[in-house]
Amino acid sequence: MPVAVRGLARCRLAMCKLASWAVVLCGAAVVCASPAAGAQEAPAQAVAAHQAPSIHPHPPPVAQAARRVGPIVIDGRLDDPAWAAATPITTFTQVQPADGASATQRTEVRFLYDANAIYIGARMYDSVGRRGVRGRLIRRDQQLDLDNGPPAQLTSDKLTIILDPYHDHLTRAVFEVNPSGVKGDALGAGGSNLDASWDPVWDEASNVDSLGWTAEIRIPLSQLRFAARDTVQTWGLQVIRTVDRLNERDWWAYSHRNENNGPATYGHLTGLALGHPPRQFEVLPYVSNSTEGYAANAGNPLVPIYKDRPEAGGDVKYLLTSNVTLDATINPDFGQVDLDPAVINLTAFETYFPEKRPFFISGSGAFDFGGFNCFFCSNVSPMQLFYSRRIGRSPQLADYYSSFAAYTDIPNNTTILGAAKLTGRTGTGYTIGVLDAVTNQENGSYVVAPDSARHTVPMEPLSNYMVARVKKDLGDGATEIGGIVTSTVRDLDSPILADSLHRNAEAAGGDFITTWDHRRYSLMGSAALSDVAGTPQSILLTEESSAHYFQRPDRGRAGGGLFANGLDSAATSLRGYGGYLRLAKDNGDWLWETSANIRSPGFEVNDLSFMGRSDYIWNNANIVRQWTVPGAWYRSLFADIGGQTQHNFSGDRTDLQGQVSLFGQLLNFWQFNLFYIYHPTIMDDDLTRGGPVVKRNGYQDAFAGVSTDPRRALVLQANTEAAVGLNEPSQQITTQVVVLVKPVSNVSFSLGPTLVLLRHGVQYDSAITGQDVPLFFGTRYVFSSIDQNTLSMDTRLNIAFTPTLTLDLYAQPLLASGHYYEFEQFDHPRQLHKSIFGRDVGSIKALANGSGYCIDPAGATASATACPTSPSQDFVIPNPDFNTRSLRGNAVLRWEYRPGATVYFVWQQMRFDDTAFGNFQFSRDQSLLLRAPADNVFLVKVNYWLPL
Repeated sequence: MPVAVRGLARCRLAMCKLASWAVVLCGAAVVCASPAAGAQEAPAQAVAAHQAPSIHPHPPPVAQAARRVGPIVIDGRLDDPAWAAATPITTFTQVQPADGASATQRTEVRFLYDANAIYIGARMYDSVGRRGVRGRLIRRDQQLDLDNGPPAQLTSDKLTIILDPYHDHLTRAVFEVNPSGVKGDALGAGGSNLDASWDPVWDEASNVDSLGWTAEIRIPLSQLRFAARDTVQTWGLQVIRTVDRLNERDWWAYSHRNENNGPATYGHLTGLALGHPPRQFEVLPYVSNSTEGYAANAGNPLVPIYKDRPEAGGDVKYLLTSNVTLDATINPDFGQVDLDPAVINLTAFETYFPEKRPFFISGSGAFDFGGFNCFFCSNVSPMQLFYSRRIGRSPQLADYYSSFAAYTDIPNNTTILGAAKLTGRTGTGYTIGVLDAVTNQENGSYVVAPDSARHTVPMEPLSNYMVARVKKDLGDGATEIGGIVTSTVRDLDSPILADSLHRNAEAAGGDFITTWDHRRYSLMGSAALSDVAGTPQSILLTEESSAHYFQRPDRGRAGGGLFANGLDSAATSLRGYGGYLRLAKDNGDWLWETSANIRSPGFEVNDLSFMGRSDYIWNNANIVRQWTVPGAWYRSLFADIGGQTQHNFSGDRTDLQGQVSLFGQLLNFWQFNLFYIYHPTIMDDDLTRGGPVVKRNGYQDAFAGVSTDPRRALVLQANTEAAVGLNEPSQQITTQVVVLVKPVSNVSFSLGPTLVLLRHGVQYDSAITGQDVPLFFGTRYVFSSIDQNTLSMDTRLNIAFTPTLTLDLYAQPLLASGHYYEFEQFDHPRQLHKSIFGRDVGSIKALANGSGYCIDPAGATASATACPTSPSQDFVIPNPDFNTRSLRGNAVLRWEYRPGATVYFVWQQMRFDDTAFGNFQFSRDQSLLLRAPADNVFLVKVNYWLPL
């Protein structure tokens, strides 16, 4: 579900959809949840939803698989005599649009098997024959409906087969095909979210005829994980048919939309006398070469403008047992992945970007920990202990050297020497995941002046990262318990590295989820401990970071002990704990939830995870009513009322909100989204960035969004959100429009402008020490009002020439400006009132050269030329106004020239420029963007799949 706003000057727009809606995501994290399952997306960051198990509320249907006795040619025509041995399944029930009604179109699906593969043959009849069939030619996986993402917008008819080979009521291996021969696949192991990066090697073909369309599928057993048994096996099975022209979705194993509809409700596929699966060894070597041109390097004596970078490496996959797999990679290359979007971040917190590298995405569900669900919540993070983008990150000392060097030569990323992971499921019901990765020491160079000596220094140490995860399911998947251990160890042979980074960092945790009464009710929880160690200076840096702010002078209950929460400049370690607990009714017409989330002040996991902040105790509660049976004007509705509150360990209330929301689908298949949040004035323990607690002004926030029928050739999405301060004139308005055009079946084009207007936002500027302000412990904290304008445009063009040859283009221009004015200070800690320099207190004057401002808080006239002066209290702050222009884009041509083997042709371009003027002028700014220096990367990468 959508979630909203933490502070008027902190928000950025992102998409969070149950059906099709957009919301503002702010602060450290936001969560999105599905109403029926309580699933939600990860921190803005996002939070991975947990697919909780259950007992089947209806008698499961049964499909009988027959042994293949004759040859089958996978051509999509179903004319091989061998299919006659299989008994088809034919009973399907609608879940959409008429939940519970019989399917309007007849479907027949047959299953065969042999010692090497599962075969699926399907006939999808259509009452109007060939004219009723809709097929779309797109890239693999683009039609998948994933747990933690929006529904597919490039819709067509399709057949989806979901297998639970372990029959543990948790696993989902998804295979789908459409009438154009486009395939999709995803894996959800051990109850985790579906992972679309899973690309097994399998065959499919489809054919359109006068009766409708047909499909044939061959799935090698080597691509599936299942228990080795000499007896006949039974697998879990779900079959879904989508009829696009009717917006109809038919399920073979039916359950109501307001009930659990996960693997626990699947039917049974019986008669599989498979024995032991074949042992599989796969090698995927690659070679690549990139030509890189960096216009920004012009004049840099350390690096050339152009350079070639040849690479070679590969991946290995080995089936150790029937259901445990070893994956390894040597010198991986990820040049073909999409670029991260540009963002404007004026907070003290790191920006979260999702993982996009195939090796780390694939099988990532094996390392999910903690689970986190909410129907509606905001600015809260899950107990995440593993964030794979820490492996191979940008060198961590790069910003330090760039802050004073005239020129630098710094690697973009840390080299991953090698990585391996072991994933699978034991015969006794334990799901395991172990990952280990080694990254190389990275050195960089800098000069302090163009003609000065070159200095080469270490910027990232040789490091080892390890994650081990285990889960055990009980009661046919109704209960899961698990544990996780993570470790980071660094070789800190350089004093500056030793004083900047932790020598080692460990975390350990346990989690559980149990459900009852056909998964209507659930209780889930997790707990974790963290421990980091290093030199006193490295621990002090952690204590003073934005995640902790131990230096806050009014922090209460500070002390030592096992879990310290006070500043200690001599400490060589830091420990903390966290926990999460949720009790909920997840299914039915009426739903409810209550939950608590806690992080101690010393909880620190950022070496191998992502954590925005600690020191909080958070609680929320929601009551929901959902309507899944169509009414007079709607097809479905979801209404929520609830709230949340948060305190720090000093007892300050740092969050409080109440909200109401309504989401639904209309009879014409348009979807809408409305919510309202009231957030009163609260204490804020991070606004002064390590200073005393002050009050943050409250706000009201309203959101409205609508999206049209996604089946049409023209699809529109539009939303607007307005947040208005309660006691101050601050306001933020965010408007987004997305236009998706599908002119022909193999081409789609989308344009998504987003405009964010912030007026009178409260923005931290600087902290001036040595000031006569005893209430603030000798430090003057300077804030300002800010007017900020941000205009961005997400642009995508997708062309599919064949199901295996596609071209994807992406571009994101961004223009942003910020004007700071009315520089001010809080009059007292723990209060809201502020005094503006030059109006309420002291004086302020712009420096003669325009580079900043001279402020004299004592009341004398500030000088534009001689500032600061001694012994006066006057001081200078640099001019913080900005105008930023960015363009990020890439073009990727993919050709799967044989099963499992791909050629990539990639072009990436990045432009960036900024100046100190704070006004926004579209014509000027877009002209300056086009004249900004461009960095270009051209890459050719070839890999080849070798099954041995």
